[in-house]
Amino acid sequence: MRTLELLAPAKNLECGKAAIDCGADAVYIGASHFGARAAAGNSIDDIAQLCTYAHQFGAKVYVTVNTIVFDDELETTFQLLRDLGNAGADAILVQDMAVADYIRQHPELRLGMHASTQTDNRTVDKVRWLAAQGFGRVVLARELSVDEIAAIHRSVPDVELEVFVHGALCVSYSGQCYASQQCFGRSANRGECAQFCRMKFDLLDADGQMIEHQRHLLSLKDLNLSDHLEELAEAGATSFKIEGRLKDVTYVKNVTAAYSEKLNALVARHPDQYMRASRGECIYGFTPNLKKSFNRGYTTYFLHGRQAAIASFDTPKAIGEYVGKVKELRGNAIIVAGLSSFANGDGLCFLNDKRELEGFRVNRVEGNRLYLLKMPPSLRKGSQLYRNSDQEFERLLSHSATRRKIGVKMEFATTDDGFSLSMDDVLVTVPMEHVKAKSAQRDNIERQLTKLGDTPYVCREFIINPDFPYFIPSSQLADLRRQVVGKYQTAGNRQVKELEKSGTTTPSVPPRYKIPYLYNVANHRAANFYDRCGLNVSPSAYELLPQRGETLIMQCRHCLRYALGFCVKNGGKQPTWREPLSLRLGDGREFRIEFDCRSCQMNVYANKD
Repeated sequence: MRTLELLAPAKNLECGKAAIDCGADAVYIGASHFGARAAAGNSIDDIAQLCTYAHQFGAKVYVTVNTIVFDDELETTFQLLRDLGNAGADAILVQDMAVADYIRQHPELRLGMHASTQTDNRTVDKVRWLAAQGFGRVVLARELSVDEIAAIHRSVPDVELEVFVHGALCVSYSGQCYASQQCFGRSANRGECAQFCRMKFDLLDADGQMIEHQRHLLSLKDLNLSDHLEELAEAGATSFKIEGRLKDVTYVKNVTAAYSEKLNALVARHPDQYMRASRGECIYGFTPNLKKSFNRGYTTYFLHGRQAAIASFDTPKAIGEYVGKVKELRGNAIIVAGLSSFANGDGLCFLNDKRELEGFRVNRVEGNRLYLLKMPPSLRKGSQLYRNSDQEFERLLSHSATRRKIGVKMEFATTDDGFSLSMDDVLVTVPMEHVKAKSAQRDNIERQLTKLGDTPYVCREFIINPDFPYFIPSSQLADLRRQVVGKYQTAGNRQVKELEKSGTTTPSVPPRYKIPYLYNVANHRAANFYDRCGLNVSPSAYELLPQRGETLIMQCRHCLRYALGFCVKNGGKQPTWREPLSLRLGDGREFRIEFDCRSCQMNVYANKD
């Protein structure tokens, strides 16, 4: 029996609790610093509260300490790890090997180690090496196909594999993108990505001829593998990860609930093969719908190999769900042809004649006639409309009373010197005089003992002798109930910590990079770690380079030659341009493109300073 985990993002404590309530088996959250989303930090106290809340359902909390760390930050980082261990965190997502080295040398922290996708995990050799260093789980690169995931699982079957299934896509292999650092002095490996890939570029050939003008050539659509979870499970995926640590609570609730329902359906189809990694049933006050949450259009990316239309050249913004076409324009109103219903305040958008996304707000709705405060001048009859802000759905999400409850069996019985109450396998006994009742007590006893209220439990079965003859005050029954609930919660929390794998710690030589800075070594402790593994690399992270010539700043599986229909290897036309091609930002900076067809990869280089 394999456990399947739905892993949801938590921007903060509120989002983390909402994710658990909506069916997440685990959440990942940033601490106050050293997380790959610098804008999503949380206090140790909030993380401790989240751990307490999650553990009562058997769910886990993973904390992102997945940036590279400079020498003068090491002690602060190690203190953070100690604090997170005390807070009850189950595992740490790691990029810097100094962090990994510290965790494995301090088993008393009881922190599992997950290799962040920032460690560039795309090959069997890399995953095998990480397993040898004590990582119990590896977060795979988003670009991998289901066949590549299966090959890794076959070769390294004892390592948990975490795969992204939903959300934003980075165009470069994670951990190997230095564009933001190069152009803006903001390191993606330090949690400060400036989203270089969402910008507009010209595409030029070697003669300076324009191939594409001011388009979002590196901006990918959002990932959606909701219909492919069974394939991923069969391939060996353990954890299904939703991207979005900067997303708000309504996004987290909707997307988590949608994927939880999908996983429940998968488990129901194969009850002897799979089970969920946590406990509890969710009751939603809404119907999950992935089309209604932030998205740039959806793609399955490379799940089944290379495919067209994985990028969104026209816009990096949320386009939302298609809702119909403009049938007619009348004054400050438009009439929409389609079956969608609308609400006051809905946000709609369309692509104008320049293929740029424009948006507007609906002021008032009368059926399919929408009144606007201001008519966009470029809106035309026949324009396709998309809704990227659904007011009714947002209100429903904001006010829905979503609950998660664990069904328990309770049994009340007489002992030689008192009474006992059990919840599943947890038993509490109390010494108490046996006083004969003057009237039947069973109904009151059941009512008092099963009054579980705000706890995460609901009684599915209550057992008591139908002829129970004794009287017990309601206050004492309530106290007995509180004792058994507290003991049950403690047992559940302890079990979560005991489930974490320890991993191995066998030194071995890591896979080689031709360029030293690709190892992202930013401190001497990480350098010593690699040295013990047989690799001599000094602190040489890109962020530490004093001067740079032409440098590799992106490695992408996304390929412009293929996207534009000129990949001869895959049946495309012969290119009409002379290479190398270049990307040019609006400020004139250019970046050379290299098509590495042997590796089926596109590389982007920063020109010499």
